[in-house]
Amino acid sequence: MSKVNVITKGIVLSETSYGESSKILNILTEDYGLIGVMSKGSKNIKNKLRGISGKMAFAEFTIIYKENGLSTLIEGNIINSFKNIFNDFKMASFAFYLMDLVKQVLQENNDKSLYKLLTSALIRINDKMSPELISNIVELKLLDSLGVSLNLDSCSLCGSTDIYTLDIKNGGVICKDCYIDGYVFNPKSIKLLQLLNDIDLSKITSLEITDESIIHEIDDFIGEYYSTYTGIYLRDKKKFNKISL
Repeated sequence: MSKVNVITKGIVLSETSYGESSKILNILTEDYGLIGVMSKGSKNIKNKLRGISGKMAFAEFTIIYKENGLSTLIEGNIINSFKNIFNDFKMASFAFYLMDLVKQVLQENNDKSLYKLLTSALIRINDKMSPELISNIVELKLLDSLGVSLNLDSCSLCGSTDIYTLDIKNGGVICKDCYIDGYVFNPKSIKLLQLLNDIDLSKITSLEITDESIIHEIDDFIGEYYSTYTGIYLRDKKKFNKISL
C-alpha cells in the first residue's frame, strides 16, 4: 500500500482507544471522505496530538495517508474549537447526534461532500442558530446521499404544483386530487420543509422559528421517512431540550 504525507481539513467523528496510550480516529476529511487514522500517544497529557484527537476536533491535519489502510496522524491545527457547543448541553447533544448520523450514512456512501455539510452545520450551531432546524436541514440533505431524496416541488403522483399535504408512501408532497386519506400536515410545515430542503447551510446568517408544533411535525415526518426508506432510525431530539448544564 502506498503512503504519502498529505494536509487535509477534517473533523473527528469518533475515537477508539488503542493500547495504553494511543487512539484510532475516524476522521471525515475534505479531500478523502471518511478515513481511519492512528493517533500515537495521544492519550498522554503532554502529547502534541492530544488536543486534535478527540471527538469533534475540527482541524487541518497532517497525516501519512494510506488509501486502503490505516493512516497515521503527524500533527494538526484546530480550525474551530466549538467553544459554545461544548459549554451547552443542548447544543452538544445536537452536534454529537449529527456526527453519529453522518457516520452512519458514510458507511453506506463514503461521500466526501458530507464534510462541508457537517462542518457548516456545526459552525451554525456554534453560532447559536436553531439546532433543531440545522439538524432537519442535515437530515434532508443526507437523503440525497442515501438515494431516497424527497420530492417537495410538485405532486409525486400527477406533477401538480397545487400542494395539499405530505405523503410518506409516495415520497413527498401530493395534491388534493391525489389525496385519499391519512394525516394532513400544516401548510406552514410543508413550506418550512421546502425551505429547509433547498437552503445552503454554508451561506445562511440567521435561522429561527418559535412555533414548536411545526418543528415537531417536521421532525416526526422526517423520522418516519427515514425508518421507512433508509433503515436508519433517528433519535428523539425532544429529549435534548430536557437537560441543561
